[in-house]
Amino acid sequence: MMKGKILIVDDQFGIRILLNEVLQKEGYETHQAANGIQALDIVTNHSPDLVLLDMKIPGMDGIEILKRMKVIDKDIRVIIMTAYGELDMIQEAKDLGALTHFAKPFDIDDIRSAVKKYLPIPQQ
Repeated sequence: MMKGKILIVDDQFGIRILLNEVLQKEGYETHQAANGIQALDIVTNHSPDLVLLDMKIPGMDGIEILKRMKVIDKDIRVIIMTAYGELDMIQEAKDLGALTHFAKPFDIDDIRSAVKKYLPIPQQ
């Protein structure tokens, strides 16, 4: 039984692969996006239960992606990832409904715990 669908949005291939591998091992269905266009397409077509969203993405930045995801699904659950020191961005994202944030480089166990916490799937 699938535990839920997670969308990983990061322009860094290595980070997407790492998160993808860890979350698939935990039993989640995963989707990956390298930019805002791909991310919004996946939100529209696959309705992920949780999104891990990097804030520093070339082109459409994380704040803009978050705003547009909330238009598609106002209840979408989003955890943001930021580089050190992007405090104004973190606050803006939280005002837009982001659940929590991680500074990079993150500890993979912290991400794993946060996903479990914010993605409670009802037992069948």
